[in-house]
Amino acid sequence: MSPISQWTFSLLVSTVMFFSFASHAEDKPTLPTAFRVCADPNNLPFSHQNLSGFENKIAELLAKDLKLPIEYTWFPQRMGFIQTTLRKWSDVKGRFECDVVMGVPQRFDMTSNTKPYYRSTYTLVYIKGRGWDDIKTPNDLLQLPDARKQQLKIGMFAPAPSVDWILKHNLINQAVSYQIMNGDPNYYAGQIIEQDLVADKINMVFIWGPVAGYFAYKLKGQQELALLPVDSEAGIRFDFPMAVGVRRGEPEWKETIEQALVRNKTAIHTILTEYHIPLVPETLSTAKGEK
Repeated sequence: MSPISQWTFSLLVSTVMFFSFASHAEDKPTLPTAFRVCADPNNLPFSHQNLSGFENKIAELLAKDLKLPIEYTWFPQRMGFIQTTLRKWSDVKGRFECDVVMGVPQRFDMTSNTKPYYRSTYTLVYIKGRGWDDIKTPNDLLQLPDARKQQLKIGMFAPAPSVDWILKHNLINQAVSYQIMNGDPNYYAGQIIEQDLVADKINMVFIWGPVAGYFAYKLKGQQELALLPVDSEAGIRFDFPMAVGVRRGEPEWKETIEQALVRNKTAIHTILTEYHIPLVPETLSTAKGEK
């Protein structure tokens, strides 16, 4: 499906789902009787249908805290994910398919979001020992002589902040673009590290920090990866606070989850550390200016 037809289809689905959602939103929402999670079945390190992702572990922690059974609605996290999961009403079940999306940017506008439970940043990743070890920060790329720049192949996902950074710093000729919205349901972002980076199809890649940290650890013993956090700069933000998303119009449910996040702050941090998630030091208790 072309990008234009994908957008048209998505708009049609969103319109239909909006009216379906609105027709049920008039009823006063009640707190769910289970912790029903909307999740991608194959998106490590975040979620997996075998429950091995860090968001699976945190969801289990919150469900236990709230004394609720945990249930999953699985759907690839692609275009239409929210409409197909969180906002999809089931007449047969008499409820929405699921009630919680574990990891959304705090300012994501398709959900009502809790205060953040972690903050990470995009990362520049390369394999050590392949001639790029003198690169200690992403800005070191800007100082390379032209001859070395011409050899450089930088993987990036589009759209993403790295695209803006590469354009701003005139590195577009060195860029190798990958689409975030891949039509293959078995695709996951870490493949760019496990396959193309390892195979030297690209020399380095800009990628979201949790993916970088998890796959660097996974490949430990086979390849040693350098992880260089990318600092935000004027007009380009690389670090984002991540929250739990619920449906709009359910403030009591959102507050219930927020309280569980606070109670389990230490345990959540332990899970994030075990999955080697690079954390920006602004946490649930200290985040300011995030509405």
